[in-house]
Amino acid sequence: MGAFDCDENLFRAAQALMGDPTLAIIAGEGVLPRMLSEALSRAGRAHIACYPHGLEVEVPAAEEFFFERSIAFIKSLQQRGINQIVMVGKFVRPRSLNLLRFEGSTLMAAPRILGSLRNGDDASLRALAQIIEEYGLKVVGIEDVAPNLLPEPGLYASRVPSDLDRADVERAAHIVAAISQVDVGQGAVVAKGLCLATEALPGTDAMLEWVAATRTERPEHGHSGVLYKAPKLNQDRRMDLPGIGPTTVAKAAAAGLAGIAWEARGALLLDADQTMADAERLGLFLWSRERRDD
Repeated sequence: MGAFDCDENLFRAAQALMGDPTLAIIAGEGVLPRMLSEALSRAGRAHIACYPHGLEVEVPAAEEFFFERSIAFIKSLQQRGINQIVMVGKFVRPRSLNLLRFEGSTLMAAPRILGSLRNGDDASLRALAQIIEEYGLKVVGIEDVAPNLLPEPGLYASRVPSDLDRADVERAAHIVAAISQVDVGQGAVVAKGLCLATEALPGTDAMLEWVAATRTERPEHGHSGVLYKAPKLNQDRRMDLPGIGPTTVAKAAAAGLAGIAWEARGALLLDADQTMADAERLGLFLWSRERRDD
């Protein structure tokens, strides 16, 4: 069980009022699993949450399971009446495995899962989803169970992107589409038509920190450039959607950017109220841009 500053008994009582759960969240790190759990509770959807051993998650009363026993755990979910699974949050590839902990069915599947880890995050998540569905459970996405968490097209702060900003967003969107074909990343930074950075394994925060440390135009001389994020072209959208949160806004401002854009319905605003308030305070635009196929 996770250790959190909340009343677990109240949490269980609320679940009981909603009926027996048929949905399980497999939670990674970050705020998104908690956001999803809270959205499901507000909608009256009973659910449970579980997480792989070694991760620190923010969902109350989440149940821990071991990777080495993951197939047995999946079977136990089915026996408890779970028929849908949604995987959200940041998942760290297991650094070490305990051979003595493996049970038979997981041991048989381990080479398949571990082999997929060499092919990128999206490939490994797809492999895990396929295995889950082979055991009779359906893997669903946020848009299936809580579509209101995916921002519709529009502006989410008062600053309006300029023509130059919009041109930079167009350029960044083409770059993200290009790098996504080889499962590299979901984001790029462009300023005045020049690509300053693309996202890779270290993630968005590391990319923005690098831009802040290396770009010659300093924020005190005016903000220019954009961060753009979108799912990879062939990404399974049930998993690993990009997110924009308060940390993203703070690091984008420190890098001297004018704003952040993302593919509408293809990314999440994490801690949305705080993210929008911070963007307003720092003078950044937030643009949920309609997807274009040109």
